[in-house]
Amino acid sequence: MTMANALKIISALLSYPGPDLIAAGPDLHKALAADTMTGPAEKTALGALIDDICTRDIYEAQERYVLLFDRTRALSLHLFEHVHGESRDRGQAMVDLATMYDAQGFEIDASELPDYLPLFLEYLSTQSSAEVKNLLGQTAHIIAAIAKRLAKRDSIYRNGFEAILAIADITPDAEAVADILKIPEDNPNDLTALDKIWHEEVVTFGADSTAAACGPERLRTRIRAANRPAPDDAPIQPSTPGDH
Repeated sequence: MTMANALKIISALLSYPGPDLIAAGPDLHKALAADTMTGPAEKTALGALIDDICTRDIYEAQERYVLLFDRTRALSLHLFEHVHGESRDRGQAMVDLATMYDAQGFEIDASELPDYLPLFLEYLSTQSSAEVKNLLGQTAHIIAAIAKRLAKRDSIYRNGFEAILAIADITPDAEAVADILKIPEDNPNDLTALDKIWHEEVVTFGADSTAAACGPERLRTRIRAANRPAPDDAPIQPSTPGDH
């Protein structure tokens, strides 16, 4: 077995808990037991998360998920939300990521945003160990920031994010994590404030974009530099190798 098992398991656990996920507990435990890329600590943590989700009442599980990830922008599972926000750079970053998926023959539904973490993890499960560590390393500061926010809420979902960091086997850049954590956390019960926060321009990406301007290298540069967004009319400059 390879790293793909663990990434697929975490991808499933971070997805909306529908009936299929709730019923998949035994299968997820079997896959986790067979995985050779996670250590005892990660297996224990992920096993606890499997049990917590798959033995919970489905409506309770869904309500908790929505409050955490859909109505709390600071915990958004869309990676670029944490580094690009509403800037126009987010749309181009989406194009870059979608282009990378397409180049590897990884098809996504037209309604899915490429930076959705469970989708990103599913893609990584199809890649080599070197590429997995490379791309997880570029997003480690985002993963770490979300993990810290979940730990602050004493949410067991932090187990999934901590397992991702263990697989990445990299220490996230502390300054980059701190920059993300500076963004104020929103109250999921304040619907008026949430409506105002989420009212933003539609992110567009797709085939009209110039393919030659996209690809893995550009994506990696944008992820590395995104925690220091440039002015709208200024070019994005890559950070130094030690930034993330």
